Amino acid sequence: MDTTIFIAVITAALLHALWNALVKGSKDKHLSMSAVVLGHAPFAVLALLFVPAPAMESWPWLAGGIVLHFGYQLFLLNAYKIGDLTQVYPIARGTAPILVAAVSVLVLGVTLSSVELLAIAVIGIGIMSLSLVRQKDGLRNGRAATMAFTTGCFIASYSLVDGLGARQAGTAVGFYAWLTIVNALIFALFMGLTRPGLLRRLPSEAAPAFIFGGGASFAAYGLVIWSFTHAPIALVTALRETSIIFALLIGVVFLKERLDLIKLLSTVMTLSGAILLRFSR
Repeated sequence: MDTTIFIAVITAALLHALWNALVKGSKDKHLSMSAVVLGHAPFAVLALLFVPAPAMESWPWLAGGIVLHFGYQLFLLNAYKIGDLTQVYPIARGTAPILVAAVSVLVLGVTLSSVELLAIAVIGIGIMSLSLVRQKDGLRNGRAATMAFTTGCFIASYSLVDGLGARQAGTAVGFYAWLTIVNALIFALFMGLTRPGLLRRLPSEAAPAFIFGGGASFAAYGLVIWSFTHAPIALVTALRETSIIFALLIGVVFLKERLDLIKLLSTVMTLSGAILLRFSR
């Protein structure tokens, strides 16, 4: 993988882990998630001043991406309500690279080398092995794991749709900017209907999540969509999920979640897959 793309995706992985930890660590997860999603909008509007509008051929992909991102956000939010960051995050992110690789090869006809396929498998299995981790109370949480797996299916779906759409749009940043603006409007409407009064609390209670979480999230996926247009979607998706390494460190150090042998071994396996992927081409 090209060094520039590798660095861009690793940076995106760190930013992604940071905003997920921000949501998980907050007392009101609906408020913090709303702040992050709506926090995309100012950055997206600013970006539109410097990039062209996406080509009409990409509009169906844009619509599909909007729906899939909204579903992802709802399932992720509910998973974080009942599960630990170090359980939910790995399962949700670990299923995506394997699903994307399978669809890319079997449906889209993308050719990946045996080393690349091995690297994707190592990363995915390393992350999903964290489903064996127990919660703070020492028990496994099957419901949280199921929600996290469904979230992973949404991640795989929107990764493919966004990657293919951005390629047709002619502007990765323009494509993502419009996607995130419409998504923010839909999410705000949903929260306004289901949780009256929540959005009014945002300026006074969730300004850091709006500014820093929204900015980190927008930058993270903006880098990923740009990378989708320069490298195979399956490879970018797999490398992006090394964010589990950053999420684990944040969960243990700052959120005081348990550290055990399974987490360490899974992280080492994930890191090994990332190194293998870096030197695969």
